[in-house]
Amino acid sequence: MVQSLNKTIFLKSSGVSYLGLGGKVGKFLIGDKAIEFYNDNNVGDYIQIPWENIDTIGANVFGKKVSRHFEIFTDKGKFLFASKDSGKILKLAREQIGNEKIVKLPTLLQKIGSLFAKKKKN
Repeated sequence: MVQSLNKTIFLKSSGVSYLGLGGKVGKFLIGDKAIEFYNDNNVGDYIQIPWENIDTIGANVFGKKVSRHFEIFTDKGKFLFASKDSGKILKLAREQIGNEKIVKLPTLLQKIGSLFAKKKKN
């Protein structure tokens, strides 16, 4: 049995982890020490990311609506997740790691637009 890093759980939610090949459905535990993801099919397949290891968390924002998908950037790499409660997860993360580490990611249209944008000359 896997031992949780958290002493207190603020939110338990379902979601998907896109680490490796394909998506893995499981549960998020957002707590006082870490964000954790446990696979529903294999409890031994889990991801635990302590708050102090997180560099930034980013998501696409459309007006006031937060995308289901969000990315966590750590010193070990990038993790991609999706959850119907991504807005709640980001709000709780903001309380743990600070407002400056929660960022808006560019949308696909913004990325494509930047490829075709004219370069400014000095």
